[in-house]
Amino acid sequence: MEIKRRKSRIVKIGRVSIGGGNPVAIQSMIKFKTSDTARVLRQARELESAGCEIIRLAVKDELDARSLKRVKEQVKMPIVADIHFDYRLALRAIDSGVDKIRLNPGNIYKKDQIRQVVSALKGARIPLRIGLNSGSVKEARSRSMPDKLVNSALEYIRIIEGFKFRDIVVSLKASGVLDTVSAYRKLARLCDYPLHLGVTATGSPFSGAIKTSIALGALLLEGIGDTIRVSLTDTPAREIYAGRAILESLDLRKFGHSIISCPTCGRCEVDLARVVKELEKQLLFLGTKPGVKPLKVAVMGCVVNGPGEAREADLGIAFGKSEGLLFKKGKPVKKVAFQDCARILLSEMERIND
Repeated sequence: MEIKRRKSRIVKIGRVSIGGGNPVAIQSMIKFKTSDTARVLRQARELESAGCEIIRLAVKDELDARSLKRVKEQVKMPIVADIHFDYRLALRAIDSGVDKIRLNPGNIYKKDQIRQVVSALKGARIPLRIGLNSGSVKEARSRSMPDKLVNSALEYIRIIEGFKFRDIVVSLKASGVLDTVSAYRKLARLCDYPLHLGVTATGSPFSGAIKTSIALGALLLEGIGDTIRVSLTDTPAREIYAGRAILESLDLRKFGHSIISCPTCGRCEVDLARVVKELEKQLLFLGTKPGVKPLKVAVMGCVVNGPGEAREADLGIAFGKSEGLLFKKGKPVKKVAFQDCARILLSEMERIND
């Protein structure tokens, strides 16, 4: 199956372009107050190492807005300023050199204020994200949440287009999977602006990752979505790992080597979970360099399905009682002692890519 991407216009956010068939970009948000620049910069470096491509920072006051300049000077990733309630903070953030502004139509809605922000965006040649969520829409109570989100977005788009500005990205985040999917589907048919996918207020890291994966997976399978943010009550790096896993599972992006492993059962006679965790830890930050093939590595716990799955991977081990059979490009190579398997797999991966 091949995913047919929705046709959307291209919007450039710093050095990252989204829409128009460009790769689906992954972004996250800094968890600290923007004026706390030391902690912001530390977390930004962690995010960049994890594979983040765009970061967003909350701008609550003048000090935050001015601090954006220092952050911008030291961070390579495009920076989005998240603005609520006070349109003047958007103007200050633009002066500080950010790469995109996010406005919430639920609390910045006066036409003259929007006009001033759009004028500044034009002068700086940077885009706008219209960022709606279910907690801030102001629509008729009788309408469904997806309709409220879509109607609010279209109304805001018409205002901005009236100022001859079309460098726009749109997000419609509800806290429920069904409302989120329905809203994005509706809007995707009604405009060609790139869409920022996400689910808001998802809950704990475990349930949040599941809810987001279902919603974003459904939309991405339909070709809807140009950039994603996985919102978790957790470290932002975890959001990036989850986003990468979603895109890789749909074959929309390849970030590095991947591991497939069985869930284990009563037939497994080794501590397979320990091997998988050890490999994941080693591979997490490796990624792949240009020209290096991302490898699929299988770690299987018994002889029922193990050999077959291992043969389908670039490299794999199927375990018996205390040792496993190493497969390389579908062919059995040698027996490997359990305690040596992680080291040997890593060594063989390097050898394949030599």
